[in-house]
Amino acid sequence: MSCMPHLAPWRLCVAPMIDVTDRHCRYFHRLLSPRARLYTEMITTGALLHGDVGRHLDFDPAEHPVALQLGGSEPEALAQSARLGERWGYDEINLNCGCPSERVQRGAFGACLMAEPRLVADCIRAMQDAVSVPVTVKHRLGLDYDESYDFVRDFVGTLHEAGCRVFIVHARNAVLKGLSPKDNREKPPLRYAEALRLKQDFPDATFVLNGGLAEVELCLDWMERLDGIMLGRAAWHHPDILAELHRRMAPDEALPEPGAVLDAWMEYVSVQHARGVPLHILVRGVLGWRTGRPGARQWRRMLSDPALLRSEGPAVLRRAWQALA
Repeated sequence: MSCMPHLAPWRLCVAPMIDVTDRHCRYFHRLLSPRARLYTEMITTGALLHGDVGRHLDFDPAEHPVALQLGGSEPEALAQSARLGERWGYDEINLNCGCPSERVQRGAFGACLMAEPRLVADCIRAMQDAVSVPVTVKHRLGLDYDESYDFVRDFVGTLHEAGCRVFIVHARNAVLKGLSPKDNREKPPLRYAEALRLKQDFPDATFVLNGGLAEVELCLDWMERLDGIMLGRAAWHHPDILAELHRRMAPDEALPEPGAVLDAWMEYVSVQHARGVPLHILVRGVLGWRTGRPGARQWRRMLSDPALLRSEGPAVLRRAWQALA
């Protein structure tokens, strides 16, 4: 594998995952990969316009480049939320057109927006008029069991006409009735070839592949075929894949050794814990870090033990690390 242009903005991304990619998880991912593009959990326009903005949007400057993913379907509300995101310093505003959960459907956004491309185009225009950072879309290939390529081509085409130039393609359909969000991540068949067709039909746009990417070689292969990849559960369950991909993408760029990552992570956790962030929230992003290595089960067990977290505080990380040997 030849050295790839690792500075391309969307070459390696970590997906927005609800209850996973909070600011603490993103900080840890940044320690593993200095170039990956990180995404927030989906934040609804209602939460931003009627809630605690700082709680939702605050992040550490080390997280750059970091993108804000919005959930919503009203152009003006999305424009206002995008302005807040840009004001807070986010490098990109992403619109969720892929989440299939019933809660999101009740709000008339997420994957069900794919059935209303003209509305999505209006949302894109409103956000583009409101901010100077890129406005992007994350979407599925289709809805329910209709696997017509024409559907997704026309959806992308409508947004392309509105000026959108970055599309993150979860290469599965979203089944809105009868499948849980978990099933929607696994059961609809992956159709990577259709993401490649989109790139061929819209060569001036950026296409990032998402879905089922869990092995390093598969990731590297699709990095060469498309403009980038987005990892979801692989980065959550086996975060070291981020470091391994970075090593393969940029072999001449030194990465910190795991011990140095631990030191930096412990320093961050100590500061955040002193500010009142519960320890179980801080450590959940690292539970899978040692997956596949000796002692990984002990690492997870110790960091998941409420009594141990209470008695040890942030020092539990060092104790768990020493138990790996």
